[in-house]
Amino acid sequence: MASEKVETVIAGSYVEMEREGEEIDSKTTKSKLSTFLWHGGSAYDAWFSLLLTLPYSFSQLGLLSGILFQLFYGLMGSWTAYLISLLYVEYRTRKEREKVDFRNHVIQWFEVLDGLLGKHWRNVGLFFNCTFLLFGSVIQLIACASNIYYINDNLDKRTWTYIFGACCATTVFIPSFHNYRIWSFLGLIMTTYTAWYLTIASLIHGKVEGVKHSGPTTMVLYFTGATNILYTFGGHAVTVEIMHAMWKPQKFKLIYLMATLYVLTLTLPSASAVYWAFGDNLLTHSNALALLPRTGFRDTAVVLMLIHQFITFGFACTPLYFVWEKFIQMHETKSMLKRALARLPVVIPIWFLAIIFPFFGPINSTVGSLLVSFTVYIIPALAHMVTFASASARENAVERPPSLLGGWAGSYAINSFVVVWVLIVGFGFGGWASMLNFIRQVDTFGLFTKCYQCPPHKA
Repeated sequence: MASEKVETVIAGSYVEMEREGEEIDSKTTKSKLSTFLWHGGSAYDAWFSLLLTLPYSFSQLGLLSGILFQLFYGLMGSWTAYLISLLYVEYRTRKEREKVDFRNHVIQWFEVLDGLLGKHWRNVGLFFNCTFLLFGSVIQLIACASNIYYINDNLDKRTWTYIFGACCATTVFIPSFHNYRIWSFLGLIMTTYTAWYLTIASLIHGKVEGVKHSGPTTMVLYFTGATNILYTFGGHAVTVEIMHAMWKPQKFKLIYLMATLYVLTLTLPSASAVYWAFGDNLLTHSNALALLPRTGFRDTAVVLMLIHQFITFGFACTPLYFVWEKFIQMHETKSMLKRALARLPVVIPIWFLAIIFPFFGPINSTVGSLLVSFTVYIIPALAHMVTFASASARENAVERPPSLLGGWAGSYAINSFVVVWVLIVGFGFGGWASMLNFIRQVDTFGLFTKCYQCPPHKA
């Protein structure tokens, strides 16, 4: 009994979540089936939720730099996800000691910053997080149109964007991350299939005639590619919401590391194989599926990725729905229909931006450098350092940094490195390169372009 009390103090009680978990366990077989398919919350749901991005940047970086950057940013992303999880647990534990009830409230990152550091941190976090998630949703919508075009080119990509914008709007009916369990699991299977399809199909296809592997050729391409990878491993902008959907949020940090390692088993072989087969051709084909011959396997990969992108759209949009609901004071409304109708205005600007900037690939690196760099790397590292700056805060911390990494001194050293590196390389050089590349796309194709990177006779 005493050990249970100690565990409650150290890890946070999360009383209402544990109670919900117990209630679910007592249901009938029919209810349990519904729970498995609909009501997530276990550690595994967090894992599934973090495996849904797979961009390719090797043609810009070259093979060696591509591999090294994936490993480097994979570790850095895992570290900042760990920091976010620590800050969430710290905030939630403090609030629960004050008898705050979160049963009808989803905690978000800006609320963690507000509770630990004040309104100025909240406002900065809210701006960067919401803007990143907004453009993250835009990217998924653009990706849908880009992929379906390789199965059915009777319609241009802009028209497909209209269609998939309407389809993605149906995510307003999904209440929270608890309800993404089966979709997350399917997303994991789809991403795994597509990654290994790209690997095997590229190896079977072999090198195209006269293939060149020139990367890196320019500083702009090099830092654009590096920033694409920064974006790839910066998908934990929804970390807090996913943690809140778990029955035991303490497990998140280990799961995220496992998820990152699994992602590397997908991205490293597939990106290497595609680059080996097609080389510099990838520079003008940001969607790797465009270079592989049409087969039943490729069409299957396209369809699976379409479903996966619909799921990812929901992941990116759901936190925006929560913010909007809180702003218009609808977040604790029990009627899902009312909440769904209230959420619709969030989808409209996403739809519009996807039509204005359909530059699949260049927009990823631009978002990575200008938004992900702060949202996912710089702000969490700074917030952790400021939160535990005082000796009393470190002494009373719910969870302390592992001694293996040097304890508090080690964590401050790593945080300082993350801030300086991402500020200079990610935001500085990456922002410069990505904006130049993005402006070049606008000059070449124009805004509202009808069919980005389509063959001339199809445009």
